[in-house]
Amino acid sequence: MALRTAAAPRPDAPVPPAGPADAASRIAAWQRRAGRHGLPWQRTRDPYRIWLSEIMLQQTQAATVVPYYERFLALFPTVVDLADAPQDAVLRAWAGLGYYARARNLHRCAQVLRDAHGGRFPASAAELARLPGIGPSTAAAVAAFAYGERAPILDGNVRRVLARYFAVEGDPTAARTAQRLWTHAQALIDAAPADLDMAAYTQGQMDLGATVCTRARPDCARCPLAPDCQARIQGRQDELPTPRARRAQPLRHCWMLIAECDGRVLLERRPDTGIWGGLWTLPQFEDAAALEAACATLAAAGPPLALAAIDHVFTHFRLRIQPCWLRLPGAAPAQPGADRTWAPIGDLDAHGMPAPVARLLAGLYADTPLPR
Repeated sequence: MALRTAAAPRPDAPVPPAGPADAASRIAAWQRRAGRHGLPWQRTRDPYRIWLSEIMLQQTQAATVVPYYERFLALFPTVVDLADAPQDAVLRAWAGLGYYARARNLHRCAQVLRDAHGGRFPASAAELARLPGIGPSTAAAVAAFAYGERAPILDGNVRRVLARYFAVEGDPTAARTAQRLWTHAQALIDAAPADLDMAAYTQGQMDLGATVCTRARPDCARCPLAPDCQARIQGRQDELPTPRARRAQPLRHCWMLIAECDGRVLLERRPDTGIWGGLWTLPQFEDAAALEAACATLAAAGPPLALAAIDHVFTHFRLRIQPCWLRLPGAAPAQPGADRTWAPIGDLDAHGMPAPVARLLAGLYADTPLPR
């Protein structure tokens, strides 16, 4: 799924009150004293490792990211290793993290860095933001952690901290509100002393949002910004940031075919764009009639067997998958084309799959190691 990225602040945006000059220093000091220090990407100034962690952490909690991050680095220890890898290998390593456009953009960005930058990362947020898949907040985080640049970030946690600290109303993901938050973020850095520890300050903002200024029941007693936080002063911690208007998630349906023959399962590769882009999945159909027509072309001995339906939740809709299992007699047919393959059941983990498909096949073939 595509990710929404806030635009960087406009030069002509109105400048709000900056807040106390020591606010950024308080955050940095708090991070050194009470922030998170055991995350693997905190032990490096390598821009490749920092960039990888920032991309993985978009829309995903740190505890979930850690094992993926470590496995990914074991497979692709440098940005050139990542650029040289086949996309299938990258998607396979990413499978389970979701939002697969991130993985495709990661791979494409690595190739641009290899081909146009000699495998080296630019040293400024402005230059980093010109690379594919790197938005202004990610670019600033990499520049701050790797190079100490005084660049503001605005990820989801930081939006919440700033919306409460400055009592900014409005959906923080909306363009107008995000612009105000960007301006506040820049003002805090502008007001800070020249020797501000940018790595501690940048990490501190993330840590505050993740562990103290949480979405529900913020722990104001532990917050270094509590004395002048406008939401706390006004008693509005539970009101801010303004919640997004909830929309009912539409329910969509699809049918998937588990065609098994001679110890193999039929897989097809999704188009590069759209849901699960570039991943291998089961043949998918819009309705039962289309699935049954496909089964007829496979010369099966009988009709497919319907299995229990499963639901998978995306950002904007729910998908109800109706799997149907079909066993074909005899030897596996000839390879069906570049975007379809008869994959050996014992080798399914060689194909990057969406999490619900991997779980479905893991349940069906419980004795076979499959991607989780």
